[in-house]
Amino acid sequence: MYRILLVEDDVSLGYILKEYLEMHNFHIELVKDGEAAILAFNRLPIDVCILDVMLPKKDGFAVAAEIKKLNERMPVIFLTAKSLKIDKLKGFNLGADDYMVKPVDEEELIARINAVMRRVRPETGDTENQFQIGRYLFDFTNQALMLDDQKQFMTVREAAVLRLLCEHQGKIMDRKQALKRLWGESDYFTRRSMDVFISHLRKYLSADPSIEIRNVHGKGYVLSIKPNA
Repeated sequence: MYRILLVEDDVSLGYILKEYLEMHNFHIELVKDGEAAILAFNRLPIDVCILDVMLPKKDGFAVAAEIKKLNERMPVIFLTAKSLKIDKLKGFNLGADDYMVKPVDEEELIARINAVMRRVRPETGDTENQFQIGRYLFDFTNQALMLDDQKQFMTVREAAVLRLLCEHQGKIMDRKQALKRLWGESDYFTRRSMDVFISHLRKYLSADPSIEIRNVHGKGYVLSIKPNA
């Protein structure tokens, strides 16, 4: 089962979540501050990180930034007592895969962990997760975009968005349905996050002028390949 790095400075909540997750066959490494989190991440094989935002020594955002430098594809779920727009946007812009506001519902947390890991480790075969996009080869399983001898690794969410675009190539990828599928909800924060990821994907694919990701106002996005670009 998955090994989770749980970083929570509230001792009671930390142990409650640890015991509940271990009852459901997760392996939990519980630490109480940001510096200990980085040490644990470097020491152990970790599948997903669950980070409280307000932490001693180093806050959750700083921890996430360091973890993403070490492994940009590492899934990160933030836990926070704050529900402010600016905090959610900061979390998603750091590459967060999910964001839960306390008090945490343990069953919902497990559902979100499993949803994130399904995106990271899909059950289908590798050939079903490879897409030709113009001159690029997109390997969803390894979250890699390849052009000639160059390889661009993507975050979990970037790869998930690009896969949806590939599945709808030449047709509108409905924005609301995509948000529901990838984030579980469609609100201001997830819409802004989608815009950020689309911008990243356009940059990654910019070496091939035949590729276009077009915004269809009020509906969604279309990935298209121009035949004679």
